Amino acid sequence: MEKSIYSAEYQQLCALLRQMRRESGQTQVQVAERLQVPQSFVSKYESGERRLDVIELRHVAEALGTTLASIVSRLPR
Repeated sequence: MEKSIYSAEYQQLCALLRQMRRESGQTQVQVAERLQVPQSFVSKYESGERRLDVIELRHVAEALGTTLASIVSRLPR
């Protein structure tokens, strides 16, 4: 199992979060406001520059109007 934040699997998660944000009709700024973080936080996790822990990922899911389980279920196997 590759541990790098640049693994193909992690990049798929980043792409999925970006896609789900767009599907929700929100900008990075709007998601950041809901999370009470700077817009750069959203930009960095979407680009893979910053790795999210599971609690942060749950908060992102909530900001996107979905659940952690829904995000996980949409990841390619």
